[in-house]
Amino acid sequence: MKKAIHPDNYGFVVFEDLNNGDRFLTRSTATSEETTKWEDGNEYPVIKVHISSTSHPFFTGQEKLVDIEGRVDKFEARRKAAASAKIVNSARASKKAARKSADDEDEEKVMPTKLGAGQIAK
Repeated sequence: MKKAIHPDNYGFVVFEDLNNGDRFLTRSTATSEETTKWEDGNEYPVIKVHISSTSHPFFTGQEKLVDIEGRVDKFEARRKAAASAKIVNSARASKKAARKSADDEDEEKVMPTKLGAGQIAK
């Protein structure tokens, strides 16, 4: 092994799982200002983690659904909003096209055409 590449500040640290409250004591280079009293009566830094081997579905064998319903509902709301926006935009485009053709017809009626000698207006 290479010399002087590994940290030398290993110390005992308590990791606490916030999902189920399990705690375990191990050595780590991680530090924390917060401390806790361990079973042996000593004070150790405590690091709170959101998931550990005691609560992870892979290790526990229990499947855990995390806010799937909320994500699906949000997706459906965005999809419906996009669909309605598309309908509104297409309706606006068709109204705009209808107004443009009506305006074009009005312009043709208002603007007289210059006719030469012998030409008949349509």
